[in-house]
Amino acid sequence: MKGGCVVMKQMNKWLFLLPLVLVVALVGCSSDKKSTSSPTPDTDDKGNAEKVSLTIGSWRTEDVAKYEKVIALFNEQHPEINISFNPTKNTEYNTVLNTALQAGEGPDIFHLRPYAAGLKLAEAGYVEKINGLNGLSAYPEEALKASRDEEGNQYGVPINLSSTQFFYNKKIFKDNDLEVPTTWDEFIALNDKLLEKGITPMAMGTKESWLLSLMHGIVGPAIYEGNDFYQAVLAGEKDFTDPKFIESIQVMNDLKKYFPANSEGLGMDDIRTLFALGEAAMFPLGSWEIPVVLEMNPDLDLGYFPIPSKAGNKTVTTWVDGSFAINANSKNKDAAKVFLEFLTTKEFGELFVKEFSMISAIPGITSDNALLNDISKSTENEATPYMWVTNFTGGDPTTKSLLESELQGMYLGQVTPEEVAAKVQENAKTWFTPFQK
Repeated sequence: MKGGCVVMKQMNKWLFLLPLVLVVALVGCSSDKKSTSSPTPDTDDKGNAEKVSLTIGSWRTEDVAKYEKVIALFNEQHPEINISFNPTKNTEYNTVLNTALQAGEGPDIFHLRPYAAGLKLAEAGYVEKINGLNGLSAYPEEALKASRDEEGNQYGVPINLSSTQFFYNKKIFKDNDLEVPTTWDEFIALNDKLLEKGITPMAMGTKESWLLSLMHGIVGPAIYEGNDFYQAVLAGEKDFTDPKFIESIQVMNDLKKYFPANSEGLGMDDIRTLFALGEAAMFPLGSWEIPVVLEMNPDLDLGYFPIPSKAGNKTVTTWVDGSFAINANSKNKDAAKVFLEFLTTKEFGELFVKEFSMISAIPGITSDNALLNDISKSTENEATPYMWVTNFTGGDPTTKSLLESELQGMYLGQVTPEEVAAKVQENAKTWFTPFQK
């Protein structure tokens, strides 16, 4: 009987524990089920989107208010992603960004310098690959190459195209019965007529070296026939000892007489002011200057023309002037990719041209600004690459910067055009593979 009581007590004990065992089992099953269908980082337990914060780095300090509008449009579709646009002064941006990336930090998304400068960061492992990102297929190959490595990996979404051409003051032209030139000879004759009338033909200075490679990027293709020479250079069939290239440097020297007095002491701000205030008839510069000049003088009747070549062709010089990329060390890559996909959309492209007054890298985007629209059409039909940016930012010093310093020396009478060309060729041959064949 005593043994029976013990058995009964043990059975009662197990019967008492049975519900607890079942509860634990059920909880365990429930926990296993939850882990196999856990929400993505974008959602909480209820399936609602979680808040994610992203930062954007850029050199465009002047565009803070404009990017606030971009972010507001993005947030209409993605309110769960908070974005802060935190630009750095242009001249300090590269150093600040590189230092942060090397420390494993930096913004989630950042403005990637075009071509070699940006791809150096990718080669160092600081930039996330975005191969297959939705929307990239809409861009032409030339635009994507600005942030694509030799293996075909894509690192950035192209934002805008920049172009260089001659802007002109329509009122000065009209008041002096002057016509837009359609040939090189007409272009030179136009400058001579302006000089005769006591009008400064070109707002250009040589104090800031980058203006000189930019000027050559406009004028050079008119002498060596832009795209033909460019393709021959890429193939190693021609180089900077070519007589046509040397002639393009000589022409740069010849054009100095059309610059303002004391052009050696004039920088970007000086020449912009001269043109905006109507003290020079023409302004050889980039499309990004349109809103800046018109802000200085809203009454300026501004026009432009592609440079006519000696063979009768017309060209504007173009390049992708920056892309947006993702920090390889970002903790919010998925959200960052959502924003980059938004940057490929028509909605962004239309807002961009409206607010920034720049040419969108997205094909087919038009603007209410007739001047910008006309330039955009020229970039599609009359474009030649700005090869100093697209292909010659390699070397130490870079071939581009060497050209700039040598052109400054030429304007000071220290070197000849032939010597400039020879030094540029010597530098490029140290690293540019087609010249090493």
